[in-house]
Amino acid sequence: MVFANIMADSCMMKASSYKIAPKASQLGWQRPNSLNRASSAKYTTAKKRFVCTASSEDKYTGLTQVVAVLGSQWGDEGKGKLVDILAQNSDLVIRAQGGANAGHTIYDEEGNKYALHQVPSGILNPKCKCVIGHGVVCYLPGLFEEIEKLEAAGVSCEGRIMLSDRAHLLFDLHRTVDGLREEALGGKKIGTTKRGIGPAYATKAFRSGARVCDLYNTAVFETRVRTMFSDAAAQFPDFDFDAEAEIEKYVALAARVKPFVGDTLAYVNEAYREGKQILVEGANATMLDIDFGTYPYVTSSSPCIGGVISGIGLAPSKFGDIIGVAKAYTTRVGSGPYPTELFGDDAEAVRAKGFEYGTTTGRPRRCGWLDMVALNYAHTINGFTSINLTKLDVLSGLKEIQLGVAYKDPATGEVTTNMPADADYLETLEVVYETLPGWEEDISKVREYADLPETAKQYITRVEELLQDNIKCSYIGVGPGRDAMVVKP
Repeated sequence: MVFANIMADSCMMKASSYKIAPKASQLGWQRPNSLNRASSAKYTTAKKRFVCTASSEDKYTGLTQVVAVLGSQWGDEGKGKLVDILAQNSDLVIRAQGGANAGHTIYDEEGNKYALHQVPSGILNPKCKCVIGHGVVCYLPGLFEEIEKLEAAGVSCEGRIMLSDRAHLLFDLHRTVDGLREEALGGKKIGTTKRGIGPAYATKAFRSGARVCDLYNTAVFETRVRTMFSDAAAQFPDFDFDAEAEIEKYVALAARVKPFVGDTLAYVNEAYREGKQILVEGANATMLDIDFGTYPYVTSSSPCIGGVISGIGLAPSKFGDIIGVAKAYTTRVGSGPYPTELFGDDAEAVRAKGFEYGTTTGRPRRCGWLDMVALNYAHTINGFTSINLTKLDVLSGLKEIQLGVAYKDPATGEVTTNMPADADYLETLEVVYETLPGWEEDISKVREYADLPETAKQYITRVEELLQDNIKCSYIGVGPGRDAMVVKP
């Protein structure tokens, strides 16, 4: 994206003045002495205890029976935290799509940190049932590793996790193929997590994949595994795997996973009929959607509301609140166009302050300003009823904050607020920015909206003004802990 030095002068759009952002260092964002994780201690610890008083409960209990929390950017928006909060009043928390490429970091009321990948974030509520829907591709060794870590930390999983018998299995061969495929792309790498997600969804689409229920039909399971191995060997000369050893391994896993397996389609719909509170936890995000994202630099499933519906089997008419989660800035992992991206010291400064390293891979995330074109695009697709604006505290200390409000074609001068389909064309567009005043105060201890600095409230208000359909930022994240959430009145 060419934008760093595009507009020395203001450009005009609808009689308003906009400009390209100056460097963050010019705004007062100082590069830290070290970019290691220790320098981001405030995003690795959260020792405040969450006290769920009647008034704080009321902040979250006015939601509908079925609530979906979805990512609105390129993932890593902090969905797990809101899910964890809402799960305290939920009977079911459901993952609908994706796999171990998703990583949600949550904290318990004592400030202990949990990094989850396949287990839904409701696991910290002992009364909550965690459902892994049939739209997920499940890597069983990884699932059991998560369960073992949770149990070791004192979090009981027995009888609390249900895995759909219709979910497709992800094998080590998928992970190997993922790496081989990335290498074959050379300079055009997608930037996947190499967790095998794409190849697993590919075998599902080819109708050669193995589902959880196939574990208990030996002849079918063995045939499907051998077919997947022969297909991979034919495509990649360097592919070398022992199909028979994999089959033997999964015979043992089949017995171990059986207590977790169930008909989640029937279970979830029966829970709905019984009036149970259902919370759907999105994985990945809209701008990574296989259809709506910056294709081909996308994930292999649909993280949008349509994918959620098909990945669970709950009818669209049953959904009420759809909460879009967006950082107060943006991040992205992997390759692909990223219009408002910051570079160099500026990117490193926000990365360190916000602890922007992937939960799943540990990779440093690309960082940039909030992109309202992308956020409105995500709202158009998902129909958000409200926004959870996260990590507003990371912007503290800036003299000025940039807000991307439109794209401009440098060849034609045309300004648009629509998201182009062509990723290569998106790379050529310039970003039209508004400049807003920043704030110096540390807001990480603020718990009431009225106590936020006036310029922080101005930033939130401007975001709301730019959002389509009068959508409001109902939840404002000001830190990593469960209690570090401001509910906007």
